[in-house]
Amino acid sequence: MRRVVITGMGVISPIGNNQMDFFNNLMAGNSGIRKISSNLLNQLSVKIAAEVDFEPSTFFQKKQLGFLDRTSQFALAAASQAWKDSGISLSDSEKLRSGVAIGASMGGACTIEETYAQLYQKNIGRLKPFTVLMAMSNASASHISIEYGLKGPCLSFTVACSSSSVAIGEAYRMIKDGYTDVMVAGGAEALLTYGVMKAWESLGILAVEDKDNPSASCKPFSKNRTGFVLGEGAAIFVMEELNRAIKRNARIYGEMAGYSSTADTYHITKPSLEGQAHTISSALESASMIPDDIDYINAHGTATELNDIVETKAIKKVFGDKAYSIPVSSTKSMHGHMMGATGAVELLASVLAIKNQSIPPTANLLLKDPECDLDYVPIKGRTGVKVRAVMSNSFAFGGTNAILIVRNYE
Repeated sequence: MRRVVITGMGVISPIGNNQMDFFNNLMAGNSGIRKISSNLLNQLSVKIAAEVDFEPSTFFQKKQLGFLDRTSQFALAAASQAWKDSGISLSDSEKLRSGVAIGASMGGACTIEETYAQLYQKNIGRLKPFTVLMAMSNASASHISIEYGLKGPCLSFTVACSSSSVAIGEAYRMIKDGYTDVMVAGGAEALLTYGVMKAWESLGILAVEDKDNPSASCKPFSKNRTGFVLGEGAAIFVMEELNRAIKRNARIYGEMAGYSSTADTYHITKPSLEGQAHTISSALESASMIPDDIDYINAHGTATELNDIVETKAIKKVFGDKAYSIPVSSTKSMHGHMMGATGAVELLASVLAIKNQSIPPTANLLLKDPECDLDYVPIKGRTGVKVRAVMSNSFAFGGTNAILIVRNYE
């Protein structure tokens, strides 16, 4: 049986644009949530978001930026880190068996919004010639494929909040089943535009700003949680067939052990206890693991009233009494909900938990909810703990659930 390992990782996030800064801020409980910098602030009811501190000109030449939406900029910047981190080099023949799989929920949202503003507000009839190429959902994957000459599958996944988890899971399957030997996989998202934020406002599930401390506005599993905070960013992985990685003496962060993606066929927005539990069980089965094998769960943990309760119950349904002794945390409390990119960013946090034998916290968890009664690692991370295997949960609008399991490679 072919085994799959992670040999490179890159991240662009509201709490750091490299692995070290990202994980150090997670462990300290530092939040990237703040007042929106946009000049449209006064037209929004929700005035907080988890924005990335990102200067495109430091990553790209001016000519390149003419056809890169912000989402693709994030994806390429994170992919560059991951590629360099992996130390990988591919021959022409190896590139034929190397591919890309990227998740995003809305593609080039910044480009689409700018285009509509030009058409309907400024009455500009002639648009940028690269508008379609910047806005298309597969742009990020295509740019990465071209950048590194990867001539195998070039795939894009749009499954709401599960997009990047599904992209990574399907990339894992492609290597495991022998279709490819190397995959660059992950997710990217940039949705902090006026139109997108107004649309999310109308759903009524965004967090109410904490007036005393805006950075503490996202409170997963807390009794006083009010919703999630939109974020942006990207995380990209280089994944390889194990023997190939060993042959080139690659550093291995962890082994992809299990993956499951299911549809709960319940409701377009409401989470399903049975659906989530089924996905968790299926992922454990695919990894040939039992609940005792999991040392940390990175929860979907959106900080909405219903999601946090249902996810808590789903974990307890599968793990039984063991659920109470497994550390669980929601890192969305610090980096926000990145929609299509969030599963990849949370998997990166989970893999770094293995690397550092440390568990990131759920920030802002000061007031416990009796219905969310697991060990949610409040406020600050834990160091010096044993982390052999991790589970990362993604539960999306539309009912598509995805679970990824990574274990320490020995």
